Amino acid sequence: MHVSDKMTPTEVRASAGLAGIFGLRMLGMFMILPVFAIYAHTLPGGDNQTLVGLALGAYGLTQALLQLPFGMASDRWGRKRVIYFGLLLFVIGSFVAATAGDIYMVIVGRSIQGAGAISAAVTALLADLTREEHRTKAMAMIGSTIGLAFAASMVLGPALYQVIGVPGIFALTGVLATAALGVVYLVIPDPKASHFHSDAEMAPARLSDVLHHGQLLRLNFGIFALHAAQMAMFVVIPFALRETGGMAEAQHWKIYLPVMLAAFTLMVPAIIYGEKKAKLKPVFIAAVAILLSSQLLLTMLIDNFWGIVATLLLFFIAFNILEASLPSLISKIAPARAKGTAMGVYNTSQSLGLFTGGVAGGLLSHYAGQWAVFAFGATLSALWLVLAASMKTPPAVRTRMYHIERPITAEAARVLAQRLIGLSGVVEAAVDAAEGAAYLKVEMAGCDEQGVEQLIEGGA
Repeated sequence: MHVSDKMTPTEVRASAGLAGIFGLRMLGMFMILPVFAIYAHTLPGGDNQTLVGLALGAYGLTQALLQLPFGMASDRWGRKRVIYFGLLLFVIGSFVAATAGDIYMVIVGRSIQGAGAISAAVTALLADLTREEHRTKAMAMIGSTIGLAFAASMVLGPALYQVIGVPGIFALTGVLATAALGVVYLVIPDPKASHFHSDAEMAPARLSDVLHHGQLLRLNFGIFALHAAQMAMFVVIPFALRETGGMAEAQHWKIYLPVMLAAFTLMVPAIIYGEKKAKLKPVFIAAVAILLSSQLLLTMLIDNFWGIVATLLLFFIAFNILEASLPSLISKIAPARAKGTAMGVYNTSQSLGLFTGGVAGGLLSHYAGQWAVFAFGATLSALWLVLAASMKTPPAVRTRMYHIERPITAEAARVLAQRLIGLSGVVEAAVDAAEGAAYLKVEMAGCDEQGVEQLIEGGA
């Protein structure tokens, strides 16, 4: 069996198209963050910070509740049907928020947006359309697109606010999601067959193992804390920048652009160092410590414009490093056959963090003041730092996946896995007869590729 190093044109088309869907959706979702809190105060009911925070975080709750059911529904009713339905909900929610006359209807619109929880279904479709040996590349393409969309949204949100306002941004979000519907129909190929992929989908039978895995729980708490702190910040940061710097919210892109560029520039070498030198844990802990420092400094510098700018830079350095390293850590730590389940729980934790952060930020700023919002973020970050410091050093491994061309029995799969684990450089091996796939964790330095291919081709 010879594995091509290159993705086929169909795989590239599917990966780029699905990454584009994620990017369009996330760009529209996050463009409101830097300006929404100020806009909300112009709406009836928007003078209540608790409701403003709820409006920001509402989509996180419905997304957390529905993304895994949507993924399972796609197994039964088809990937594209579920994606169409989810994007349609997202479009409806966007236009409800765009036409909202008060804060309550914005909350309704944001909740409907979150209900269009297509992440799991999109990931499952990607797995249907890519070979196992290239799926990691495809997933990385989606991950990088989401990261770029978030960075762009921090700059585009304030710039667009000056031109079309927040209702216009919500409407633009609906238009982008409508364009995503067209991408699904015109660009994304129809899979020849859809079946379950344990590396990309939630397996209910493995949920208990993931939820009782101490190292994975640390990472799940981490992504919860990171996004809770982020969402809570944006309840108050727009006001703080305007009040301390005398800078209109439409000009805030002038702050976010250099901050995001600098943060991204510093993130790249940190991730490369962590991965190439097997120093991911020290880099990870340092990033959590920087996150904690940013929150503590904001409690003291929230009345100082340049202090806010400097601490935003610290926050986004930490945020970018952690956003990039957490999925890698999940992949290294999760059992080979439970990676999809581990990522499903991780994504749900992230969505719950967005909801919790929005609500907590609104409540704390309303009843205790701005400093309390950052004290909340600092408390979560401090707890995370303790958990991260006690985390086991992640193994210096990478995931390799192979398709098994021939039918294979469950017993033959078990024997094949045992023989694979005996090869040089193979740390963990799992063979799924139903999926016709072998999932390996191999040392970063490499493994006996020829031996692996011979065993998979020749059987046990």
